Amino acid sequence: MPRMETEQRTVTANGITQAVRVAGPTDGTPVLLIHGNCSSALFWEPLVRRLPPTLRVVAPDLRGYGDSETAPVDATRGLGDFADDVAALLDDPTLFGADARPVVVGHSLGGGVAMRLLVDHPHRVSALLLAAPVSPYGFGGTRDVIGTPTTPDFAGTGAGTANPDFVARLAAGDRGVDAPASPRAVLRATYVADPASLGTDEDLLLDTVLSTATGDDNYPGTAVPSDNWPGTAPGERGVLNALAPTWFRVADDLVAVAEKPPIAWVRGDADVIVSDTSLFDLAYLGSLGVVPGWPGEEVCPPQPMVGQTRAVLERYAAGGGAYHEVVLPGCGHSPHLERPAEFVAELLALATVPAT
Repeated sequence: MPRMETEQRTVTANGITQAVRVAGPTDGTPVLLIHGNCSSALFWEPLVRRLPPTLRVVAPDLRGYGDSETAPVDATRGLGDFADDVAALLDDPTLFGADARPVVVGHSLGGGVAMRLLVDHPHRVSALLLAAPVSPYGFGGTRDVIGTPTTPDFAGTGAGTANPDFVARLAAGDRGVDAPASPRAVLRATYVADPASLGTDEDLLLDTVLSTATGDDNYPGTAVPSDNWPGTAPGERGVLNALAPTWFRVADDLVAVAEKPPIAWVRGDADVIVSDTSLFDLAYLGSLGVVPGWPGEEVCPPQPMVGQTRAVLERYAAGGGAYHEVVLPGCGHSPHLERPAEFVAELLALATVPAT
């Protein structure tokens, strides 16, 4: 079977210039790949090589990533700016056939974008594959499986939670490995459970991380002071604020979607980013003593991210949808890199394409 490789196109959609990687025939079974935070469309390249050439694969660089325009992110829309950008691609005849209803695959932040896309355009989505997705209640700042806020201002979430050393090294294009906050060290330690799974693609994948636009309008965004621990709350600009539960809460909208395509949820049990014990959740880090002054479990418990997603998808199923959860043992935050065979099987099942 010939190996699929992507080529880059540049299109104008939703008022911005978007770089989009494509592979396969325009009339092939459509698949839309939405990458995660601190990443780009090239993060999917190792997966695309494993896909059958009967698929039409479209993978955009989200705004502020890869080669797409560094357009600002309005955090008060949640992930709406990203979802609108992606939705505008569906009717581009150079990318998709007429009235395309792709299988939408979203990784991490991209999983949240995929959820938003389904809520806003349910008739344009044939199925969802959520890979280690952000919770439908956002990232951090909630205490239970129904997304109850920990504090009224969702303190401890948003741009103020970013490691400033990582942001500085990202902006500087640091390719080193000696510092724990270097992008390469973060890629090895948190994007995957076993850095050997990056293989010969490590530098390609590091390129995607380093393509992230930094600043108040992009990554990480703006922060505001809070009277609640740990003293920071989400602002109204930038990516980490768009992920904060202040602005991104799609749980009820997702459950209420009239047309409910099937959803596959694939995650690793060794994920340290999206987890009930996330190393990026300040409440969990506080419980470990890493962030000082933690007020305790009763006041500020870690977010049950996995439990929240499961509870929402169970409600989705109870309302007439269908979902299944795939837990990959020993796998971290990037199941398509770490368990490619299982991931491809899930994707092809949703695309109703026989594995070859």
